[in-house]
Amino acid sequence: MSKNLYNFENRTAVITGGAQGFGLDIAKRFLNSGAKVIIWDIDPKMIEKAIKDLNNPNLSSNIVDVSNYKEVESCTSNIAKKSNIDILINNAGITGPTAPLWEYDIEMWKKVVDINLMGTFNCCKTIVPNMIKNNYGRIINVASVAGKDGNANASAYSVGKAGIIGLTKSLGKELANKNIAVNAVTPAGAKTRILDQMTKEHVQRMLSKVPRGRFLEVEEFTSLVCWLSSEENTFSTAAVFDISGGRSTY
Repeated sequence: MSKNLYNFENRTAVITGGAQGFGLDIAKRFLNSGAKVIIWDIDPKMIEKAIKDLNNPNLSSNIVDVSNYKEVESCTSNIAKKSNIDILINNAGITGPTAPLWEYDIEMWKKVVDINLMGTFNCCKTIVPNMIKNNYGRIINVASVAGKDGNANASAYSVGKAGIIGLTKSLGKELANKNIAVNAVTPAGAKTRILDQMTKEHVQRMLSKVPRGRFLEVEEFTSLVCWLSSEENTFSTAAVFDISGGRSTY
């Protein structure tokens, strides 16, 4: 698969959940396209491995729990003292357990929503003022087809991702009079470690819904995110871009 490069020179990107999966692949393509990248992740071992594997002087990192507003605010403040924040990829998320809603553990419900939805809110709340100051920004919020369709036995995850879609539409409209684009992407299941958090039955059920008959490749997802993150995206905002292999046609 060819990997087109974009001109991200003199741009700084923050990628949450950037030490693995979608986030790591996006970081790689951004770096290859000239960006400075700061990955935020909660897993220090994965961060260490990502830094070593990518081996790029334009890559740095912070250990951040995106559901902790004070941590996010502190990291944002430290970055903003030295640099603009031009691109924000809200990618950090967890699936949580699979269980019927009436059996769902309350604390796990809160954790899933806190990381997926409140984490996205926290990052937008702290980073958007920097983008407003510079009249430039590209924000991509990673939602899911689960946020559109709802997945049985994954109500917390579906709710969190649906919330991200609503947040994207609101924030995109609030910033539409500036050179700041806010968009969401809704991938179907992909070949990442997040599948390891699910039962085999749940994974098979997800796959059976995809007309393409396969999981999303990480590189395919990155290509969409790159265009949305680029200066070429001058008009689309407050929108939801589907990448589900035909599962969701709206």
